[in-house]
Amino acid sequence: MSESENQPVHWLIVFAVVLTAVLEVLDTTIVNVALPHIKAAFGITSDQTVWIVTSYIVASIAVMPLTGLLSRKFGRRRLIISAIVGFAFFSALGGMAQTFEMLVFFRLGQGFFGAFLIPLSQAILFTSFPREKRGQAMAIFGLGVIVAPVLGPTIGAILTEHFSWRAVFYVNMPIAFIALLMVSGELKKEETQAVDIDWVGLLLMVTAIGALQMTLDLGESHDWFDSHLIQVTAIISAVTGFIFFVRGMGRKLNIIDFSLLKDRSFAAGNVAIVGFGVSMFGAIAILPLFVQGLLDYPVLESGQLFIPRGIAAGFSMVVTGSFLVNRFDPRMLLAIGLILTGTGNVMLANLNLDVSFWQLAWPGVISGLGMGLFFVPMSTLAFQNISSEKQDEASGIYSVMRSLGSSVGIAIIGWQLARRTNFHYAILTEQITPFNPAVSQYLAPLGLSPDTGMGAKVLANEVMAQASMLAFQDAFILSGLAAFAMLPMVLLIQKPARSEVGSPATVH
Repeated sequence: MSESENQPVHWLIVFAVVLTAVLEVLDTTIVNVALPHIKAAFGITSDQTVWIVTSYIVASIAVMPLTGLLSRKFGRRRLIISAIVGFAFFSALGGMAQTFEMLVFFRLGQGFFGAFLIPLSQAILFTSFPREKRGQAMAIFGLGVIVAPVLGPTIGAILTEHFSWRAVFYVNMPIAFIALLMVSGELKKEETQAVDIDWVGLLLMVTAIGALQMTLDLGESHDWFDSHLIQVTAIISAVTGFIFFVRGMGRKLNIIDFSLLKDRSFAAGNVAIVGFGVSMFGAIAILPLFVQGLLDYPVLESGQLFIPRGIAAGFSMVVTGSFLVNRFDPRMLLAIGLILTGTGNVMLANLNLDVSFWQLAWPGVISGLGMGLFFVPMSTLAFQNISSEKQDEASGIYSVMRSLGSSVGIAIIGWQLARRTNFHYAILTEQITPFNPAVSQYLAPLGLSPDTGMGAKVLANEVMAQASMLAFQDAFILSGLAAFAMLPMVLLIQKPARSEVGSPATVH
């Protein structure tokens, strides 16, 4: 039986670890809005700006699986305090960066220390709540992990518009300070363990994950496998990943305990969180491109578009964690969450170039409701058979898969968008000829004809806009299908005991 069952909930610790989770996930999206300003400040190219995002994600995902090992070696309290201090330190340096190279280096530091915040926060929450209230724990945790990145573009837009791009880094300081005070005062010290580090396995794992992340982040801007760089990173990731997996299966003291994946609920949960990440983050990533690039929304209004989605997600998580997860089969809630998330994304595919703000916002509300219905029960069911001793390590693996899902989603949806734009442009241009009466009718009110330079330019711009619109529709459909494709995973997850629905037992 878990000790937390007989212990009261320490709400200061809960608030502190949720703040630490917000620190990490907020930074994954808040910087994106400021990229054009950073590009102008340093006079860099669009390809170079990708490294500002990529450096953070690569460092974070590469070291995140080490959470369990380092937690055993140094203790949760010491590790999470070090992570908060390190993250705040590199955030401050990022705001003061004077060159592009300095900023990329500081982002690496942010990613390195930020990697431990999510899995440690989740593990601490599990031990801070009794089993019957773990649905509430995951609802609170989800408010930080899911709502923060959704609202990140809004916060980033406000800070950039009214202050400076440097403010998106400085905003981490007060959050980190409050979290540090609470964690230092409330979190108890733990006994540490002597841990032997498999340095070869560590090198293989970091190389495999880092190379995979670079492949995903740089693939679109380098034409994927037409680029020698992408070919090399993909091969390195595949080879080192295969060696790491085969080598680790036969080792008792591996960097990652692969025996955790023998539990069908944990394994299915990891697959489902990847698909959910593809669906959610894929759609979120291209929506600003759609409204700013095609609809000419200003940055601030583009950010405000995510507010209804964030409110819906927060409401859904609170209701699900406090009420629904204790009264219904959590697997049914998972299925409904996937359906709502996918439906909201597909609804975006029915829009056109004349849509209003609320026509864009309502599909986000539906997807936001789906987020809470998916995230809360999934976060409890996936860990229902994981012992307390393995919580840190399992949380690290789960967090890596969640992050990879977002990266895969952004890469796949971005690739689909570019490919389908070219496809639709080629199809549409076949119809643009001087002999097509519709072409002359379109240009006549403008006093132009298709055989003039201005007429050809107007036609080209309109065709590109329509081709882009069709490509966005295809991309939104694909993001919706990614959610629907995860429905079979629900059937593989073990149903918790009836007396513990929404609060799965911890097996020791």
